[in-house]
Amino acid sequence: MARAGAPPAASPGPEPWPRRALRTLLLLLASLLMSLYASYCLAGAARLLARQPAPIPPAPPAEGAAPPRPPSAPPQPAAEGEPRLPQALIVGVKKGGTRALLEFLRVHPDVRAAGAEPHFFDRHYGRGLAWYRDLMPRTLDGQITMEKTPSYFVTKEAPARISAMSKGTKLIVVVRDPVTRAISDYTQTLSKKPDIPTFENLTFKNRTTGLIDTTWSAIQIGIYAKHLENWLLYFPIGQILFVSGERLISDPAGELGRVQDFLGLKRIITDKHFYFNKTKGFPCLKKAEGSSKPHCLGKTKGRTHPNIDQKVVERLREFYRPFNMKFYQMTGQDFGWD
Repeated sequence: MARAGAPPAASPGPEPWPRRALRTLLLLLASLLMSLYASYCLAGAARLLARQPAPIPPAPPAEGAAPPRPPSAPPQPAAEGEPRLPQALIVGVKKGGTRALLEFLRVHPDVRAAGAEPHFFDRHYGRGLAWYRDLMPRTLDGQITMEKTPSYFVTKEAPARISAMSKGTKLIVVVRDPVTRAISDYTQTLSKKPDIPTFENLTFKNRTTGLIDTTWSAIQIGIYAKHLENWLLYFPIGQILFVSGERLISDPAGELGRVQDFLGLKRIITDKHFYFNKTKGFPCLKKAEGSSKPHCLGKTKGRTHPNIDQKVVERLREFYRPFNMKFYQMTGQDFGWD
């Protein structure tokens, strides 16, 4: 309680100017900092929205599944196809007409064949199936991949190896009169080695006794029944087609019709595709694969055979006769060599 007569208390006056200005400055600075912080947050959110989403890693492949194609490898256009293991093989025989058959078959739009003989199942088996597949041409779905190596027929290991690749492989064997085939085989060797012994000397172990030398490959290949027994351990007879080398010359369209049926192909290759070349003595294609020009096999085909002693020819026919008869029975075909 104020004493009587005391002077009244002084009321607070206005705040000094420097303090008011400082407070205003602090408020402005705080407002500016808040604005800058809000702008930073908005900019960060915008960057997050604009950023591409991270790719979802692929699920690991199931056990036993093929690994995925690397991202760097572009997918193969469907129109080009891809190399595949052959579904059909021409496995024999040497100098029987295998090259002619392959060239004729390549006219068919649904057949794709390797040009050179791969010799995989006799010489290069250790390189593996991936190496073998890479030798094959690109094929589309519905096309048949083929190759021909005539030495397979006489290679002991070939049937088991082919069966291991695929038990469903279709096999084609082009056979020819074994005597004529042996002379043709000798003629080919003679063209490369002119100094080899005569056909007559190579045929016999002992010419006086008439004992045939079955270790000579030219003779040994023609014992078809013996080689076929090995193939029948791994493939049923119905999975092997036997093409007549003689009929491939006299009636190429007829034999090609059988081959197309065997392979499950539409009969497209007919008489209109062939003409007979009198100079060479065998049929040629009017139009080869990928060409509009006539095509005959090269100079190495259709060589003139040397004159062989007729008595040697007759002795060879006697030697092959029982093997031929057995071969006819095994295949259910009479090739008319006797």
